[in-house]
Amino acid sequence: MKELVQIIAKSLVDNPEAVEVKEIVGEQSIILELKVAQEDMGKVIGKQGRIAKAIRTVIKAAAIKENKRVVVEII
Repeated sequence: MKELVQIIAKSLVDNPEAVEVKEIVGEQSIILELKVAQEDMGKVIGKQGRIAKAIRTVIKAAAIKENKRVVVEII
């Protein structure tokens, strides 16, 4: 899951070295914190949050296969 977020984010930004994904495992769910360079923030979020929504949708679909609940936070 973490790797999938990383691959998607790196393909979107100008500075792929700055992409960082931190995985926090809880009892009920997994939280994935995505950090990118400040100038790449708009590319990851998109107009009206469309790209961020799409990333979350893809990750949720992958998580359902593994019977897990995953939350993607963009920091």
